[in-house]
Amino acid sequence: MVDSAASDASSRSQPLPTPCLVALVGPPGSGKSTWAAANFSSEQIVSSDELRGRVGEHELDLAATSDAFEILDRIVEMRLGRGLTTVVDTTGLDPKRRAAYLAAARRHSVTAVAIHFTTSVGECRIRNRQRTHPVPVKALNGMIAVSRSLDLTNEGWDLVLTPEPVRMVTPKLAAARAPSNGIATAVHAIEPVGASAPTGGQRQAAKLGFGLLVSNFDWPGGTTAIGPTLAAIAAGAEAAGFDSVWVMDHVIQIPTVGAAWDPMLESYTTLGFLARATERLRLGVLVSAVTLRNVGHLAKSIATLDVLSGGRAIAGLGAGNSEREHLAYGWRFPPARERLALLEDALQALPMLWGPGNPPFSGRLLSIPDTTCYPRPLQGKVPIVVGGSGERVTLRLAATYASGCNLFGEPPEVAAKVAVLGEHCRAVGRHPDEVEVTHLGTILVGRDPVDLGERIERLRPANQGPDRYAAAVNGGTIEDHVARFRRFAEIGVGTAIVSSPDLTDPGFFTNAAELIRQVRAPRS
Repeated sequence: MVDSAASDASSRSQPLPTPCLVALVGPPGSGKSTWAAANFSSEQIVSSDELRGRVGEHELDLAATSDAFEILDRIVEMRLGRGLTTVVDTTGLDPKRRAAYLAAARRHSVTAVAIHFTTSVGECRIRNRQRTHPVPVKALNGMIAVSRSLDLTNEGWDLVLTPEPVRMVTPKLAAARAPSNGIATAVHAIEPVGASAPTGGQRQAAKLGFGLLVSNFDWPGGTTAIGPTLAAIAAGAEAAGFDSVWVMDHVIQIPTVGAAWDPMLESYTTLGFLARATERLRLGVLVSAVTLRNVGHLAKSIATLDVLSGGRAIAGLGAGNSEREHLAYGWRFPPARERLALLEDALQALPMLWGPGNPPFSGRLLSIPDTTCYPRPLQGKVPIVVGGSGERVTLRLAATYASGCNLFGEPPEVAAKVAVLGEHCRAVGRHPDEVEVTHLGTILVGRDPVDLGERIERLRPANQGPDRYAAAVNGGTIEDHVARFRRFAEIGVGTAIVSSPDLTDPGFFTNAAELIRQVRAPRS
């Protein structure tokens, strides 16, 4: 059970990007060590007093100061070099030392944060008297005077804060909470590709669609539990407000998700199962490699899925990128140029296979003498989403033939790709709003910082620290993720497709439902 008071307090904390360097600045007795212990783990804190006690007689053994700071500087350098958040617990009153800490942060490209402790003179003196080895009063008074005269805002720190509660967030989420830096707003006024069919009336330009990618099937209970677990995930997604569910088109698990011997389901068989397990969710493969199937057979599979699902199929198409599984299964893996040519042929052929009559198709590489494909899809036009962000070819193909284009990356990168896609659309006489932008990314969602921390501890590998794991899965609170998804909507993303390592925990869907609700709620 999460303590509600602790949860409320942590939800009001100041987010800091991880990794970062945090320099504490203030006189003895101002509460620096107490604040650091309340906000960071002991491994993250490097204390000059502690090191002085280790190389000298006690923590205020001035004869050991030089040795203690030599060790401290080395530890700071090594931790930052490994991309680890580091809290420097010294008085921080020496401007040369502050400049050195700031320079170390710049060398290792981490955010530099200064925490300025302005505790009252009386409180500092009371706490100092309670120490086992108090600082001489004259020295303390001098340090208090120096601290009170400082203006850290002119030294180049990325953030200068008072000692309020803080928490670490991933760089992606920290960037999303920052000012937009001039990123253009370009919300598409079209229905999200993954959204349920419109019921009439004006479509909502501000509505961000949400899709769920199920990419891993290595779940508790082994092979016999895959079917029931997948059905439960689909039900949870539908109840949470997701618009679509997606699977990958791989026959061997990919290295970024799991081991080669982990279970990997065949994509269209899986979508057929999901069609039965759901009522509303759109169903798609992200994305079908055109090298894995005869294109006519692919058209038949998608048409069948559309008919049996009541018109909910989405056709995701890509050029294919896994040479290993092609070779393992005896498929030819053509050069990239040939794969892209085949992708263009498929983009032209599929609408013909789903359309009236049975005219022959002849493309650059593909020849289909008879495009008979019955039953036709229930949808008048099956949405086609092209996966890939190559600016010269892939985005041009999406602009020319597709209903959507799936992109990766953070808002600035995606905004640049959206601009290129728009240029390609205008070059072929289409309005950019005719091609919806979808975005794929991994998330781990905590209700609040306490819940997030518990999820990270439960899921992270034993050999991976919590900060690195959080960065790998983009772990953040609902509040953190809301800011990022709103940023994506602002730059023209119509559907956010997410994967998560937490799908078998029902709490994921509870948190996801609130995330979706807040993203779509009108801003006050």
